[in-house]
Amino acid sequence: MSTSEKIDPLVWRVAAVVFIGPFMTQIDSTVVNVSLSSIGDALHATIASTQWIVSGYLLALALMLPLNGWFVDRFGAKRMYIGCFTAFTLASLLCGAAQSMNQLICARMLQGITGGLLVPMGQMMIARVAGKHMARVLGYTVVPVLIAPILGPVVAALILKNASWPWLFYLNLPVGIVGVTLATWLLPAEGASSQARSFDLPGFLMISPGLACLLYGLQQAAHGNGVSILLAGIALVGGFIWHANRNNGAALIDLRLFNNKTFSAAAITQFFANSIFFSRQFLVPIYLIVGCALSPSQAAWMMTAMGVGMMCSFPAVGFLTERFGCRAVSAGGALVALLALLPFLWMVFFHLEPVVAMVCLFFAGAGQGTITIPSVSAAYASVAKEKIPAANTAINIVQRIGGPIATTAISIAISTAGLNTAVTRTADPHGFMPAFVVVVILHLLALVAASRLPVLIHSKSATETNAA
Repeated sequence: MSTSEKIDPLVWRVAAVVFIGPFMTQIDSTVVNVSLSSIGDALHATIASTQWIVSGYLLALALMLPLNGWFVDRFGAKRMYIGCFTAFTLASLLCGAAQSMNQLICARMLQGITGGLLVPMGQMMIARVAGKHMARVLGYTVVPVLIAPILGPVVAALILKNASWPWLFYLNLPVGIVGVTLATWLLPAEGASSQARSFDLPGFLMISPGLACLLYGLQQAAHGNGVSILLAGIALVGGFIWHANRNNGAALIDLRLFNNKTFSAAAITQFFANSIFFSRQFLVPIYLIVGCALSPSQAAWMMTAMGVGMMCSFPAVGFLTERFGCRAVSAGGALVALLALLPFLWMVFFHLEPVVAMVCLFFAGAGQGTITIPSVSAAYASVAKEKIPAANTAINIVQRIGGPIATTAISIAISTAGLNTAVTRTADPHGFMPAFVVVVILHLLALVAASRLPVLIHSKSATETNAA
């Protein structure tokens, strides 16, 4: 490898430090999700209120996500990362100390306010120093975050077997202390932007509650509820788009970024990449349990094949992207994911073949892994360095909306087919065909979007980053 192709050790240092936070938040979310029933029993809470441990976290995250770019411009990325990491660790302490379900839900919302920013902030800090090597660096550093959902159920089982539920949250304390210490010591110093924008209060009052209402409304609309909340979310987001187009760069999110063809193509690819990921995660387990009469544990073991496929593909994405280009790798991954899904149409019509299903899920995961990183890298490379915080906020919002929209569409397809999705009963597997057709269409749209990406990741932002 020539000197110009070698990656500065600073890049690896930053990458190793900033992904401790996302790893911790992913472990925390997985541990909590699989322990909801135990927490609810311990606090004598209903299922409906217990679900707010998850919903409250996600809604708080949606409220804060639009502020990510403005915070970084105002206070600097290092300060914001350390501040969010510290606050998430303290919120974990409050979660463990909660004496009632209401206290726990409030503490989880504090976790969502702070922890939700760690993932996009980690991507942004890597983008600032990695430049054209973004795909290779991100491919390696994302692997620990993918391991977290696999470790989470094991960690939760060990804790609940040997200790009380608060230790599910106290687990974050030593990791948080180590992470904050390393971030303070190793991350390069960085001040606020010299062109820091004034705070867009009208925009914030529209986009943040609008996103929260939109995500919550989509989640409830899948069950036939929350239509008014969904409409309110659509109206508020539409109002923000009108406001942002009038105010251009002064708005909380600069929508002029989407005039950039490369950024726009990358954002659309991210939207559909998230859509197909969540659609498979939602539909396939229901099909295996309800349509094929497998136990939840059997279905869970089959679904791990997809995670293994993603872990196998991520480390190679950077090399493949630098060798064959962004469009070829991302579109190739979308094509592999599509082809891996097609055998499920045959199995729905005839009968399940467990080995075939696991092989298909493995390749679906491998294809998924090669869609995301090249498109994210292209998005960051298409904007100037000083615009990266704004680009980070915009693309993460577009990405997060994809999942709920996809799962809502699949829920409607399942309901229209008259299927009973209770895990205690079985249903005719043929009824899942419309839902799988919806997922196939989403895969086709992801392939089309990825085919519009640039051939190579080459831009002024990469040059500016390397020169700095």
